[in-house]
Amino acid sequence: MEFNFDEQYLLENDRVLLRPLVSDDHAALLPYGIGDIDLWTYSLLSAYGENNFNKYFNVALDGRKQKLSYPFIVFDKQYESYAGSTRFYDIQLGHNTTQLGYTWYGKDYWGSGLNKNCKFLMLQFAFDTIGFERVEFRADNNNARSIAAMKGIGCTAEGVLRSNCKSLTGRRDSIILSILKEEWDTDLRNKLREKLI
Repeated sequence: MEFNFDEQYLLENDRVLLRPLVSDDHAALLPYGIGDIDLWTYSLLSAYGENNFNKYFNVALDGRKQKLSYPFIVFDKQYESYAGSTRFYDIQLGHNTTQLGYTWYGKDYWGSGLNKNCKFLMLQFAFDTIGFERVEFRADNNNARSIAAMKGIGCTAEGVLRSNCKSLTGRRDSIILSILKEEWDTDLRNKLREKLI
């Protein structure tokens, strides 16, 4: 199994293109940081306001330089516009596992099918290309919309870590969900492919 942080991984289908986030993407994504505070309600690091967004964006870029994460910018081909960002993080090659998260899209893309396309491409890459055995997801346990989206792509809820990290409002409980390679290979790949629009 090999994951190369220096490689320019491109994930693409008829609906969406995910490409590595670069510094030049700042201008395309900044409007989301200054336009809608609701996007960042459950974020562990506030990106609302230009200064906060700059910090958030730089953390994403630095994570790749430090080989801690691999962020993507999301381009929606249907709308012909940049929709948001997502990333692999906590990549543990020794254990063949990764987490998938820090996913956000502008409100115009919510419920449009974009997320399922992104997740399909990322899971296909994680399991079929790289060979991860487990992809983990985490969310604020109060974030019902995010939890429903993860369950909608086939994630299994494993439990809740109580007060496991700081949040913008104090501390949060984090729900843990996952997909295993054997589940992906058995039926989740085909089930999720059938849901793509």
